[in-house]
Parts: sequence; C-alpha cells; structure tokens
Amino acid sequence: MDLIHIAAWGAALALTLLMAAWLTPRAWWRRPNLRALGVLAGGTLAFGLLFSAWLPATAITPPMRAAAPVVPDAHGARPAPGGSYLVVDDLNLRDAHGVRAQRTAVLRAGTLVTTTGAADGDWWKVRARVDGQAREGWASSLWLRRADERRP
Repeated sequence: MDLIHIAAWGAALALTLLMAAWLTPRAWWRRPNLRALGVLAGGTLAFGLLFSAWLPATAITPPMRAAAPVVPDAHGARPAPGGSYLVVDDLNLRDAHGVRAQRTAVLRAGTLVTTTGAADGDWWKVRARVDGQAREGWASSLWLRRADERRP
C-alpha cells in the first residue's frame, strides 16, 4: 500500500470520527459497544472506498516488478524450438525437470536462453552460455520472458 492510499484511509477514519461525534448520541461513546464499532467500521469503509475511487488510476495500479514470474502460454503449448528468452531473475539450470533434479548451473538475470522445444509442464529444456561455456538443461519457464517482449 502506498502513501496516497494510507492518507486516503486515514482521512476516511478521521471524517467518520468527526461525523460520528456530531450525528450520534453521546451515550454511544461512553463505553465500547457493538453499535459504535459498526458505525466506525462502516463509515471508514464507505469513505475509504469513496476516497480510493477518487485517486488517479496510476496511484491504484501497483507498478510492475521486473522480477515477477511470467506465466507461459495458458494453453500449455510447447515452446518453439530456437525461441529466445531472457531470464527474469537468477534461475537454476537442472539436469532434469523438477526442483529435486541436480542443479548444473545458475543462469543470472538477463541471460539469453534458447529453447530446444522439449517441455514437461512449466519446465523447458534450454540452451545458454554460462561462464563462456555452452550449457543445456531444464529451467522453470515461469522465470523466462520472451526476448522480444517489451520491458515494463
């Protein structure tokens, strides 16, 4: 939650407290009760949502993070052989598919990989250069982004 949202909800609570002090019987506030809690919660929710709706769209939409995983094709299609992808965040290259397979190398963020066309679910067989050597292995496609895809 960013500072603008915190300020909007704080203003909603303050406005609710002011209106409750003026518009409700003083006896409601002498000791805690369910009715007073309902007035505070309902008023804060109503004014908070109203103030949030008035915020500009850029303040509501969180910025994209470069390290967020990218979901591959929703249809489960195999990657095209020779397709180029960039590693989004440091990624393990393994000798077989699955997290229990032996790690053979670490692909650093920004490394360019080429797909072989073999896939098993989210695991794709890829080729990459690691420390100047050509390597082939399995990597999670959730951390790959098409090389031609526009960056956020």
